[in-house]
Amino acid sequence: MSARRTTRRGRRAAAPLVAGLLLALGAALAPPVAAQDDGEGGGEGGGESGDPGVAPIDFTIVVDQSESLSEEDLRREVDAATTIAQAELSERSRATVIGFGSAEEEGQVAAVEACQGTELDAAGRQRISECVEELASPDRELIGPGTDHPAALAQAVDRLARGDEETPRVVFLLTDGRLDVSDSLNYGGSPEARQRNAREALGETLARARENRVQIWPLGFGDDIDEEALAGMAAGGYVEGCAELPGAVPEMTVVGASGDLLEALQRTFAAARCAAVEIGESGVPPVDLEVTIPPIATEGSITVAKGVPGVDVTYYDPDDREVPVQGEFDGSTFEVSGRNTAVEALRVSDPKPGTWRVRLTPQDEGPPREAVVSAIWQGRLLSSVTVQPPSPSPGERVLVEARLQTRENVTVDDPELVAGIRASALLTGDGFAPVPVPLGDGGTGGDRDAGDLVFSGEFTVPDEATGQLVFTSEMAAPGVVADERPFYTRATQGPPAVDALVTFDEDEVHPGGTVEGELLVGNTDGQPHDLRLESRDTGEGGVRVAPAEVRVEPGSEESVPFTVTFGDDTPLGNTGGVLAVVDASEGERVVHEAFLDVTVTAPPTWWDRFRWAVIAGALVAAALATWVAGRRAATRRRRQLGGHSVELRQSGHRIDEQRIRGKPRVFYFRVERGTGGRPSLVAARSAGASVYELRRRANGALRLKPPRGQERDLAAGTGLPIDDDIEVAVRSPDPRKEAPRRRPFRAARPTNRPRPADGPGATGPGPDNGTDF
Repeated sequence: MSARRTTRRGRRAAAPLVAGLLLALGAALAPPVAAQDDGEGGGEGGGESGDPGVAPIDFTIVVDQSESLSEEDLRREVDAATTIAQAELSERSRATVIGFGSAEEEGQVAAVEACQGTELDAAGRQRISECVEELASPDRELIGPGTDHPAALAQAVDRLARGDEETPRVVFLLTDGRLDVSDSLNYGGSPEARQRNAREALGETLARARENRVQIWPLGFGDDIDEEALAGMAAGGYVEGCAELPGAVPEMTVVGASGDLLEALQRTFAAARCAAVEIGESGVPPVDLEVTIPPIATEGSITVAKGVPGVDVTYYDPDDREVPVQGEFDGSTFEVSGRNTAVEALRVSDPKPGTWRVRLTPQDEGPPREAVVSAIWQGRLLSSVTVQPPSPSPGERVLVEARLQTRENVTVDDPELVAGIRASALLTGDGFAPVPVPLGDGGTGGDRDAGDLVFSGEFTVPDEATGQLVFTSEMAAPGVVADERPFYTRATQGPPAVDALVTFDEDEVHPGGTVEGELLVGNTDGQPHDLRLESRDTGEGGVRVAPAEVRVEPGSEESVPFTVTFGDDTPLGNTGGVLAVVDASEGERVVHEAFLDVTVTAPPTWWDRFRWAVIAGALVAAALATWVAGRRAATRRRRQLGGHSVELRQSGHRIDEQRIRGKPRVFYFRVERGTGGRPSLVAARSAGASVYELRRRANGALRLKPPRGQERDLAAGTGLPIDDDIEVAVRSPDPRKEAPRRRPFRAARPTNRPRPADGPGATGPGPDNGTDF
């Protein structure tokens, strides 16, 4: 039975990220499956990788104070040096700041430590912000006007060489020119000899830097830069970077003017310590400036180069909530430094991803200068890897597949997140030389689907392999930090007695939900085998597999259904981790591994669950409201008297008439006798002693209330006697008159015949039908 993974997901679950992610990730590939006789090996699943936070560095900033620099240039250097000291992510890091010129007169020195080695906790960063200000106004009685790179670098290397050997050591050199010690008394008797001797001294300093693993990152600005000399300094020191990436190797940088120095130094600093930088907006206070922190960031520092100390800064997170400058808020930890200096920084652990806003409000301390906001951040990724078969035999072809996860064990499947990634694997073990294995995502060389962010490669286990095998993967991209978890197994002899295959539906699940799967297993051995199903690298939310143990009888093939239940705290997104089948009867040998290709989605809201009922109810309510409105409108129409006529009759003949216009529900009228004794109808405005009231009931029936007597129903056309031979009657409207028939349009035909004044075709007023009110 072939042990192969049957499901794959290439769906996008992470939010789009800004370009420029810096990732250096190394991960071990296979879990230990057998305890080694010599005590080597690991815990179950290779153990959980710890999260020590951001690793510290030990760095020195060397600032040029030669006479060729203007006051503005010195200010720019100081702001740049303060910014990267404030932006450092680890409070265990140490920073030293050195100013340099030359020693040309008695009592002068070429280099002075403005800030001695200082741990960059909140208090230390505040001290750095204050002491570095001394470099903005060099004391010419102490610092000469020349440019003595060898002396400055020698002091920087000497300070770093005394530090912890395990901590990266970095020098950032800021300079506006080229080596100039022609007037320095420290290097000989003539200008030519001094320049030559200084270059030799520089070579010795660079050799010492290599010996003590000190990187040198020169940054030149201006139009009189010796680029060849700066490149030689970068290449002459320690050249192994923090990751296997071209951008992490020391190199020189040149910008045109000191105004470009701040951004250039931040990018250089980020490359040297395997972090990333996002340059935000700039503006003159009062102003709101924005900068973006991506979801991958686990530590960040928002720096504000204010230009002058007298500017207040308020910070707002992506939800536009003001955050504290000290303490915890909504899962993040905050710590500010440099509040009363020209550069301020807010260090944030577990920053909320998105666009942050800073509000700059100037105080009454002179004219404000242009301010710039930026963010330096670093993230941490984990790896999830499978090897098929997990315990290979010598000479057997092996498939390695690896994918990346966030710290919450959510699979990274956004191509923009790992743009430019490099992936490889290395197999080491007893009896053979290391075997490098390229891993790719191009759909070739064992990779099944191009662009799905599952990096794959195939290789053959050396025939000489006899014992322990160690699989190690290395991934590097413009990204974050390394996750190294060596994973051990052993070479097996002959085909395995038990082979297995795990399948499960590609599906979505909510936190706390369950996915069903199937274990296909065959046992060619004469003995039963006890198998264990376990999840690995699934994070804090975790998953539970049931049944967790399966017994396979000799010579049988079985299909065993199982369920995978995700914890209530499982983070949303494509799940990370691996589902492994372990043969407990054969030394904990891993029989099969498969990625957990399931996407965890947010649980349905009240609206999601009852939306159909709400919509159906709304439709029913709308229909009912329409019906009720129609009934009410019909009732109102039935109650209206418009179009009816009240007639006054004498001896059965109509003698007067009042046609009711509009839409009244009550019509008031009186019967009056004129001077000639002839009765007539007169409309009234309201009820009165001699007033009749005509109404319509809801069913449309007419109802007449005389001035004296009881109200009574009155059929249309039926008279109500009121005096001798006088009666009142109500006539309903003629439907034919209410809705006249439409006539088709006809073009007029010309005629020369004159119209008669009377008779057919004559025009004039129609018959008088009574008085209208």
